[in-house]
Amino acid sequence: METVKELAKALKANMKKVILGKDDVIDKVILCLLSAGHILLEDIPGTGKTTLAKALARSVDCGFKRVQFTPDLLPSDLTGINFFNQKEEAFLFRPGAVFTNILLADEINRATPRTQSSLLECMEERQVSVDGETYPMARPFLVIATQNPIEIQGTFPLPEAQLDRFFMRLSVGYPAPEAEKDMLTGFSAASPLDALGAAASGEDVEKAQAMVREVMAGEAVKDYMVRLVRATREDEKIRLGVSPRGTLALLRASQAHAAVRGGGFVTPDDVKAVFADVVCHRILCRGHQAASSGEAAREIARQILVQTAAPTEAL
Repeated sequence: METVKELAKALKANMKKVILGKDDVIDKVILCLLSAGHILLEDIPGTGKTTLAKALARSVDCGFKRVQFTPDLLPSDLTGINFFNQKEEAFLFRPGAVFTNILLADEINRATPRTQSSLLECMEERQVSVDGETYPMARPFLVIATQNPIEIQGTFPLPEAQLDRFFMRLSVGYPAPEAEKDMLTGFSAASPLDALGAAASGEDVEKAQAMVREVMAGEAVKDYMVRLVRATREDEKIRLGVSPRGTLALLRASQAHAAVRGGGFVTPDDVKAVFADVVCHRILCRGHQAASSGEAAREIARQILVQTAAPTEAL
């Protein structure tokens, strides 16, 4: 792929063969991939969270592993262990599930906090430490986690420190009636996921990620990002605002959005397009809004966008 735009277009066309009527969600998932950011898919059962993750994994010709998170899942199942090899009379490292390119962590909130926290290092530093030894992760590396926000029995909610590691928290939602009818036709004989081939290689994705990081963001746009983020920290309806990690994520998402549209620099419109999806799961609301924090945070993000003046000078 010569450009980020071409790669994004090819991935989207391929994923649309399986995920019907959800172009906006596909676009955001591709943005996360190009930004080298991890994804949290949060929705009720049966809306296609796992299918969406598998569609992305199959669209990229690279390593893929799926782990069903359960209360008895151990951290070593993810990171790996050192075991004693009797033939060689030495301890050898057996890599865990995280040693892949795309990891699907299904129902991540069903694992214990200890197991959840074992993902922190590999998600942030792209490495794993076991018994004092550090092992680098494969590149590209992407975690796609799913969880059901409705059923809370037997689950362990992700703490803020873990949520902050996710680039975006997305919801698939119910399909439109036309898309649901098309789904009945397309899935009647067999799942189109079974026949889905790759549209890009892991090397293509790595090159695109490097191109995204080269997209220029002017001083005026950077000031605009900082003002937006600071507004989340100063709003009286918010108990915890966006972290500096969130500010960096906003920059990277804006760069990816600009690259996908074929632009060579970030505009205020790029920032506006990704702001809510990047910051909403990083915001903790106060009082009665905390019970529906996701919806409340998204509404506050919209208000901040309206109230914060965007730069209008030539960039």
